[in-house]
Amino acid sequence: MSSTADGGTTQSGQTDHAERLGLSAGMVVQELGWDNDTDDDLRVAIENTFDADMVDGDYGNVVDAVVLWWRDEDGDLVDGLVEALTDLVGGGAIWLLTPKIGRPNAVDAADIAEAAPIAGLSQTISASVSKDWAATRLVAPKTPA
Repeated sequence: MSSTADGGTTQSGQTDHAERLGLSAGMVVQELGWDNDTDDDLRVAIENTFDADMVDGDYGNVVDAVVLWWRDEDGDLVDGLVEALTDLVGGGAIWLLTPKIGRPNAVDAADIAEAAPIAGLSQTISASVSKDWAATRLVAPKTPA
C-alpha cells in the first residue's frame, strides 16, 4: 500500500482497503447515503472488488451487502440501519462508512455500538478505509431456510 504525504492512500491503497470489505464478483451491493462528500476513489475501488456497479435504494430486490455512508447530521442511526436492512439478505453485511473522528460529522464509536443491537445487528470489525472514512461491519442475523 502506498501512502501520500497527507496520510491518505493512493488508488492502490484504496483497492487494498476495499478488498478488506470481503466483497466478491457476482455479489449485488447496495449503496445508501451517497453525497458529494463521499470518497469517490474508495467507491470505485469497492465496485472494482466485485466487478459491478453498486445499486441504489430503488433496486427493489435482495442484496448481498449494503454500503451505508453515514454522518452525524444524517439523523437517527438506528433508523438508518433499519432502513439499510430492507433489501439485505439474511446473514448479509452492512458496511457502515462514517467520517473518521476529528472530521466534520464524525460518528462516535459508542453511538455505533449502541445503535447496532437495537437495529438487530451485530458489530464485527472496524477499519480505516480512506483518509477521511472509517468502516464498521455490521451483520444481520441469518434467516432460517
